[in-house]
Amino acid sequence: MAVEVSLPRLGQGMEAGTIVRWLKSEGDKVEKGEALYELDTDKVTQEVEAEASGTLLKILGKEGEEIAVGKRIALIGEQGEDVAAEEVDEDPQEEGSPGPAREEERERGRETSAEDEEKAEPAEEASKDGRVKASPLARRIARERGIDLGSLVGTGPEGRVVAEDVERAAATPAHATAGAAPLEAEVVPLTSLRRTIARRLTAAWEAPAFQISMSADMTRSLALRERLRDEKVTVTDVLTKLSAIALLRHRELNAHFADDEIRIFPNANVGLAVATERGLVVPVIRECERKSLVQIAADRGALVQRAREGKLSAEDLEDGTFTISNLGMFGVEQFIAVLNPPQASILAVGAIDQRPVAEDGELVVRPMMSLTLTCDHRAVDGAKAAEFLREVKTLLEEPGLAL
Repeated sequence: MAVEVSLPRLGQGMEAGTIVRWLKSEGDKVEKGEALYELDTDKVTQEVEAEASGTLLKILGKEGEEIAVGKRIALIGEQGEDVAAEEVDEDPQEEGSPGPAREEERERGRETSAEDEEKAEPAEEASKDGRVKASPLARRIARERGIDLGSLVGTGPEGRVVAEDVERAAATPAHATAGAAPLEAEVVPLTSLRRTIARRLTAAWEAPAFQISMSADMTRSLALRERLRDEKVTVTDVLTKLSAIALLRHRELNAHFADDEIRIFPNANVGLAVATERGLVVPVIRECERKSLVQIAADRGALVQRAREGKLSAEDLEDGTFTISNLGMFGVEQFIAVLNPPQASILAVGAIDQRPVAEDGELVVRPMMSLTLTCDHRAVDGAKAAEFLREVKTLLEEPGLAL
């Protein structure tokens, strides 16, 4: 008997996914554990393995179609096995719903009715003598803009077209410059990832967030990076390590706010915001407080590469307790990052710039970097946030205190 292949739940909160492409065709041999198809969830695109061996008898899930978790998408069985009985639609029709056999006929009837209604509609609002009711100012504006008054619906007394009606029509693409082709916007359907980004950012803006900023002298951190350049250690790696140490000294920041409770974690799992062609993703480096700078650099490099190749797994994106967003490489001096729910805080990092600063009464130039911390005020108070950010600043200016 054929084995049903259902869409799996690959992560917490996953409700649906989109099959990007099938890696096997109907009639192909399939081995258990072999990649069967690519699935796009609200977090990642990844290959899904077959749960049974045999022949791919039937593909029920179409490429590009969003499918609910648990729904059948394929049948695997013995070569030549009859699957006609297995293809019955799983969604029973509601009582009183129209039967599919006559749907085409009904559609033709609907189209005919729509045409009849269109013909029956009056071409324009007119008075009894055929002249459109309009104010003198509306007529003058319509002449200047090349707008047909008969195409407008008046909002004045007794349906009279007023100047505001003409101005409103002139602002629409259809009544733009006379004779010009109407503007057509490119419609880009939201991917699963973009829908997730939209949903999570909407939730983030609902949180009562606040921001605080400081600048750190990066002289010694840059010197540390130079000593480890052969190990491909970056400023982001240094910042990740030092932030993890600061998080364990100020554990209120290493937290989630969810279900009306605050969850404080024993390890610093730091997420790094990474821009990809598909959208923003936040892969996580786990237990950063335990790892050396070289280990963090290796983990970060592997995660970023997988992110840009679209090969992140759901595990790569889970369990983050804090996020760093660094736009310094784009020349951004300072910015505010949006919270990454349910995390209680996120750190925005700007470019390192040579700035004049006062030192022992003298004006000197130092490599300075702006740090802006955004916190969920439901979980973190301002004083606690300030203490944490000051700790990060201190460690960046004297990394030897932590390393």
